[in-house]
Amino acid sequence: MRDFHDAARCGLSKGELEAVLRQVGRERYHNHHPFHHRMTRGALSKAEMQAWALNRYCYQAVIPRKDAMILAHAEDPAFRAAWRKRIEDHDGEDGWSGGIARWLHLATSLGLDAEAVKSERLVLPATRFAVGAYLSFCTNRTLLEAVASSLTEMFSPLIIDERVSAMLAKYEYITEDTLAYFSWRPEQASRDAEFALAYVLGHADSAKRQQQTIDALVFKCDILWAMLDALQNAYGAPGNIPPGAFRPEAVR
Repeated sequence: MRDFHDAARCGLSKGELEAVLRQVGRERYHNHHPFHHRMTRGALSKAEMQAWALNRYCYQAVIPRKDAMILAHAEDPAFRAAWRKRIEDHDGEDGWSGGIARWLHLATSLGLDAEAVKSERLVLPATRFAVGAYLSFCTNRTLLEAVASSLTEMFSPLIIDERVSAMLAKYEYITEDTLAYFSWRPEQASRDAEFALAYVLGHADSAKRQQQTIDALVFKCDILWAMLDALQNAYGAPGNIPPGAFRPEAVR
């Protein structure tokens, strides 16, 4: 696997920078993680699937908050007008009819209690720390770095396709209604990724800024990977569930 930490030291053209960013995704996106591979093979227990949905909710719920932090950095009203669509996608027009609500539907369709999911009190500590690190990154780093960290959306349609087709084919308790969240995301993610990539390529105008964008995307890939590491460690065999975290019944 390539070390990307000095990829831009001599400066890159826009085409070269885009190629490096896409290579980051090909090598480091979490569709390569063993937990994802077990999911697509049909090898997860229902308990593991519940744990995945519950912990992922913690990440989904922070997305509009991190996007609000990005908006706070942005001085360009045209940028803000485009970026705020992301918040609307997740919160919905009324605050509770968007992607977060559809993810909660996914979790409850798997048998989880809605209030327990929304409270996030049963989330793994590593998930909470990873999600908090992502929010902190988008709050405290430059606008360019925060936007670049969102470029994992370039790769999300692929993992969504892998997940959805495998879930419907290999888990009898999962239906198209369960996975309604995913019917919306590929189009939204592609739109958002196109905008973010254009912004990054247009503003990463020095070797230093180019390296910052690469590092930001590597960081975001690490966040997503760490979340699956935590799930695998806690709920995969032999299992090491931390105190206070979700402890499912042994449902297969």
